[in-house]
Amino acid sequence: MSDHVISIIALVVVFAVATLTSVHMGALAIVAAFVVGTAVAGETADDIFGGFPGDLFVVLVGVTFLFAIARNNGTVDWLIHTATRAVRGRIALIPWVMFLVTAVLTGVGAVVPAAVGVVAPIAIGFATRYRINPVLMGLFVINGGSAGGFSPISIFGSITNGVVARNHLPGDPVLLFAASFLFNAVLSVLVFFLFGGRKLIGQRAQDMTAEDRSTPAADDLPTGGTGAPARPAAYPNGGTAATLAPATAPAATGADGSPLAAAPVTLDRMRALTLLGLLCLVVGALFFDLDVGLMALTVTVVLALFSPSAAKGAVDRCAWSTVLLVCGIVTYVSLMERMGTITWLGDSVASVQAPLLGALLICFIGSVVSAFASTTGILGALIPLAVPFLLGGHVGAVGMITALAISASVVDSSPFSTSGALVTANAPEPVRDQVFRRLMAWGMSMTVAAPLATWAVFVVPGWL
Repeated sequence: MSDHVISIIALVVVFAVATLTSVHMGALAIVAAFVVGTAVAGETADDIFGGFPGDLFVVLVGVTFLFAIARNNGTVDWLIHTATRAVRGRIALIPWVMFLVTAVLTGVGAVVPAAVGVVAPIAIGFATRYRINPVLMGLFVINGGSAGGFSPISIFGSITNGVVARNHLPGDPVLLFAASFLFNAVLSVLVFFLFGGRKLIGQRAQDMTAEDRSTPAADDLPTGGTGAPARPAAYPNGGTAATLAPATAPAATGADGSPLAAAPVTLDRMRALTLLGLLCLVVGALFFDLDVGLMALTVTVVLALFSPSAAKGAVDRCAWSTVLLVCGIVTYVSLMERMGTITWLGDSVASVQAPLLGALLICFIGSVVSAFASTTGILGALIPLAVPFLLGGHVGAVGMITALAISASVVDSSPFSTSGALVTANAPEPVRDQVFRRLMAWGMSMTVAAPLATWAVFVVPGWL
């Protein structure tokens, strides 16, 4: 058995074990890099550590640290309440507000599961109060997270654009962001009409009686079974959907179970300063090509100096699990690159007589694996896999990377993925079983539909 085959089998084992057990994927990847690197590739510890992505580490820590402070000082709550007041009681617009709020949060650097974890309890509270199908509301939140997830200063965007830059491929961060946003917006239009959005058009919150608000919509009730909660959704890095529910979720609702009953959040000095810091981060990254991670840490330190209380506990709320995940996967993929495995695999795909078929196959692999594992880890592993294939010039690099990125992210609606598990955990108990089953059906359908759609739009025409 060749060294290349052994390294590939080890990567498959990492994904399989992390999916089926509670062992963290990032830790598994580092162990695999140690075992394969020393036993197969003959590398030293210094060689293995040389593949550790220090730049991505700073990006992940910086943006999640900043986001934690923004949550502590109430900036996130202010953004959500400001956005919901803007709809003026138009119930049909509430899901779109949740879509945009989640997109903004991920677009400025929040990890997608963290943003979904913040918005989902509030969104499901609105769904309960105004008889909106919780599946519709949950998918809008998830799609919003994916829509903003590929901005140039976001986690997904930083990972994807970083891999592209390190491999000297042509890239277009703005196009990637725009394509992802538009794809998820169009997908949300489809969700709106498939899951009862049509009946919301024309309804206003002030016209609903207390009895209306306390009676679930007919299409929200389980269509079969006992209505008992679904079995806990598996989370690839440990835990279940139930344990993923944010501990602070009940505090976001009022006595009637609605977030509308919460006291209004005002824009004070620290929240205004946080918004200014986020604006500086966007301007610095987009127009002055400053490093996102270093910029985020700079803004974080300034905010901590002005308000030490807001920074208290923020370090503990950094997405350390995601940091370990990304750094572990990238460390192992770097080992595969040094061993020549990535080039060998890419050459194998490139040798296929039909390059378009190879491109479609890569998108399918990304979507299927991501539906059961971490999208963050998949992006770090699969894009390097496609590099040799892209260097052949048979398929446009920008179009292929865009198709792969979207295919691997829109399947987060699966209840076996983190975002889908969070929505399932926050669904009302009487309909949780139905939400689980419908999210599973939708997520599995996306593993087929998303690769086909993105491949047809971004790869086949050859315009990117």
